[in-house]
Amino acid sequence: MLLRLRIGLPDRPGSLSQVTGVLGAVGADITQVTVLDRGDGRALDDFTVYWPGSAPREDLVRALEAIEGVHIEGIWGTREAPGTYPELEILKFLTTAGDRALGTLIDSMPVLFSADWAAAATEKDPHVTVYASWRAPEDIPFPAETPARPTAATLPSGPHVIVAPLPPLALTLMLARAEGPAFHRNEVHRLTRILEIFLTLPAIERGADRVFRRASARPF
Repeated sequence: MLLRLRIGLPDRPGSLSQVTGVLGAVGADITQVTVLDRGDGRALDDFTVYWPGSAPREDLVRALEAIEGVHIEGIWGTREAPGTYPELEILKFLTTAGDRALGTLIDSMPVLFSADWAAAATEKDPHVTVYASWRAPEDIPFPAETPARPTAATLPSGPHVIVAPLPPLALTLMLARAEGPAFHRNEVHRLTRILEIFLTLPAIERGADRVFRRASARPF
């Protein structure tokens, strides 16, 4: 299985090789390392690894915590293949998706961000859900007020979320994951850029409006 590990470590020569050495020793095949932050003598990295499905994740935790100065922020499953740029493929497909563009975007968000589900609803309370990915809960906890820009938060009920406005469509987007760490500002920035491009695509407003009308006509 593919796992994502978010690890804080000392920003000094040899620290990264210690981590990669330990991961290899316990059977994790490293496929990608992404630096999220560096500063004040610390680094924050995301590692993507192949991990035997039968092996307990606790083995990873014990091995990494034995390294001085290493802090594990989260370990969670991912479907984002390392070394690829899936958002480019998604955006390319969206240019010709027509009425399916909004749904395709929402279905792709959990894969692109190693998350659990995504959904969009009308921006004003009470929210009407326009589209939700298959793992979304029945009662989606959209905020009463939509933030002016994509914002990460952790809900009292537990999930980590990014809430983003879709101003031309008068919709609110929510992306959520229950496992792993809170969304990093780099992830928020990445989502912001994807949405900026999405909202400039031809016929997005027209297609989303038709989807919204169909959702509003459903019996509740």
